[in-house]
Amino acid sequence: METVQSQSQCQFKMATKMKINDMDMDKNINPNSSSSEPIPGYIAPDKPMECKWSLNCDDASNPHCHRKYVTKPKIMDSILEHIGDTPLVRLDRIRKYFNIKCELLAKCEFFNPGGSVKDRIGWRMILDAERDGKLKPGDTIIEPTSGNTGIGLALASAIRGYHCIIVMPEKMSNEKVNVLRALGAEIIRTPNSARFDSPNSHICIAQKLQSQIKNSIILDQYRNPGNPLAHYDTTGFEILEQTDGKLDMIVMGAGTGGTMTGVARRIKEELPDCKIIGVDPVGSILAGPNQTNVTFYEVEGIGYDFIPTVMDRTIVDQWIKVDDRESLRLARLLIRLEGLLCGGSSGSALAGALRAAKHLNEQQRCVIVLPDGVRNYMTKFLDDDWLAERNIDLPVELQPKQSAKWFYNKTVKELIQGVNVKTIEETAKCLDAINIMKMNGFDQLPVVINNNNGNNQKQLIGMVTVGDIMLKLAAGTIKSLDCPITNVVQRQFPIMQSNESIGRLIHLLRRNPYVAIVVVSESTQQQPIRQMIEAIITHIDILNYLVKFDQSD
Repeated sequence: METVQSQSQCQFKMATKMKINDMDMDKNINPNSSSSEPIPGYIAPDKPMECKWSLNCDDASNPHCHRKYVTKPKIMDSILEHIGDTPLVRLDRIRKYFNIKCELLAKCEFFNPGGSVKDRIGWRMILDAERDGKLKPGDTIIEPTSGNTGIGLALASAIRGYHCIIVMPEKMSNEKVNVLRALGAEIIRTPNSARFDSPNSHICIAQKLQSQIKNSIILDQYRNPGNPLAHYDTTGFEILEQTDGKLDMIVMGAGTGGTMTGVARRIKEELPDCKIIGVDPVGSILAGPNQTNVTFYEVEGIGYDFIPTVMDRTIVDQWIKVDDRESLRLARLLIRLEGLLCGGSSGSALAGALRAAKHLNEQQRCVIVLPDGVRNYMTKFLDDDWLAERNIDLPVELQPKQSAKWFYNKTVKELIQGVNVKTIEETAKCLDAINIMKMNGFDQLPVVINNNNGNNQKQLIGMVTVGDIMLKLAAGTIKSLDCPITNVVQRQFPIMQSNESIGRLIHLLRRNPYVAIVVVSESTQQQPIRQMIEAIITHIDILNYLVKFDQSD
């Protein structure tokens, strides 16, 4: 737990060495604003850090107010006093499972009241804004976030009486949305595909809202010094105290970089030889800013398509890239073997630790920061069918102990023999699609481009459904059924190839009303990968297949 220390000098002897130049929001508006900015007055979240911190600097020019760490009271005035002081737990079963020699310890940040490490920065940024007179009773807090910082801010706002608006990408889980709403926050969703500096990004939308809402503030986790300072003053201090200063390596996932920066600086000041390992998802650029391959990934809360201002990459000794499959499988293994109900990014951190710590010996110690809990992902990676949709198989030890049905290993090719799939071309109108679906008794229809390649194969570009047309018409997104079908086409939907198993197909149909069966063409320099439609499979097709075998018996 922490209390405010209003003095300008650090109150804690290990905190006197940290130097970060003040990143006052009011000073960071670009004076050379031009029409190339995504929105008027745009404040970039990726400006270079102006921090002058170094391992050997003195405290003469420290501009920051540090917060003294105090013991939690037996009875607390509010749940905010329970933030921090999270447990450090041995991972002996994981260590033995992977034959790791060193001691593995997990810093379990999901024990914070909001369920994640971000509670620390949410509370800290609010305290700092109140101290500086930037946040007053009745004000509105706006924050662009992947969800956990939003929950931390909404939790504190509910207790302190602030209105809270959270802007987050559509990718983030519905569980996060439900928690935020329960805490009284207003939620605005933005497209997953929007770059951080796009006018439709969660960052730009938040800045637009602030310009329109009186008495509002963006605390801005990407630039606010309270982000790394919260971890310098608490998380890093706790780890040093819990390990009695015996620590050889610490592994952390990186999102804004605040956890990594604050914890690493605090630990490096006391233990300069301790290795700092940063973990970054495949599809993010944090491990290598010169990368251009920014792609979608499922793990939430880590990785970005820009380098946030608060991130100090110079403090990291090694970066490790981790993909979704490895992250989510290991998160499930942490739950199963250690009983730690952690989130997907905890699996990412463990993946990095398993690679980095294999070089450590029996006398050495590695700490892994587990950022959040499983509550936010109950309908995502905790669901076996959700994993199956993404071709992520569980480790053998975690797979259900049940015998597969006789048809599970049959290929989809057997199921779709003789199928003549109905399609509609992208140039058609919604009314055309309705008529085809009505005539054939379908609820969905593939939208294709006719490539005129002579083999009757048609390139699949999306799906249109009765339900989507109805919802868009009712919402006013489309004005009439005479509009182009491209206005209602779904671009994301479940697909399989005909050489895959019927068992996997059944897994997908547990969560989806249909699955598109496609042939994937090979990419060339002239032509990217294309998906050619072979069939649309629904539950009734599975039943018809099984009935056919029953009748043949």
